Amino acid sequence: MQVKEHARIQKLQSNEITDGMLVTQTLAGDQGSFEVLVQRYNTSLFNFICHLLGDYDLACDVSQQVFLQLYISMPTLLRTGEPLKAWLFQVARNRCLDELRRKRSIHFSELEASHDDDDLSPLDIMPDTQPLPDEMAERSDLKHALRDAIDSLPPKFRSVVLLRYASQLSFSEIGKTLSMPEATAKTYFQRARPLLRTAMAKHWKPELVEEAVS
Repeated sequence: MQVKEHARIQKLQSNEITDGMLVTQTLAGDQGSFEVLVQRYNTSLFNFICHLLGDYDLACDVSQQVFLQLYISMPTLLRTGEPLKAWLFQVARNRCLDELRRKRSIHFSELEASHDDDDLSPLDIMPDTQPLPDEMAERSDLKHALRDAIDSLPPKFRSVVLLRYASQLSFSEIGKTLSMPEATAKTYFQRARPLLRTAMAKHWKPELVEEAVS
């Protein structure tokens, strides 16, 4: 029985199983399908929330609230057919705004990114090739330099870059999350990349800069 259940969960975790199918199966009473949805988006969503709030514990709470809202909203999502990934990040962003306004009275456009979590750099989504100690030190320094470069971007560019790199959203999903046209999100990202290159080129080799901002 346990072997069959394990095989079933593995099948659900396959990318061939769409979000819509998992929502449908959850509403039919299959809690394992909801667990797969949480696993599918938990890391990227938490990184996004933690980067915005700069508070690990608060990010944990907000992340749980977002998934609770997902569970409650599933009938509506199934009926409307709204893309789940973009919906999740939009809800997460709104929750973060609520927390920031409540605790700090800071608008999203004025938000300065946190410097407390090394897991939020675009470099972290690159394949791990088990570098040597010297390479690891260089990579760590490059992460910090890239974070500083992202933090120096104009706010409207910074939010797009964060969603693109840290959360790996498509431009369509970024547009839905930030309530802007897809073309605008793509334009902001394209305009941000030269700024990142310029900020990093002062201290880093061109090939490392390209690796970081590609």
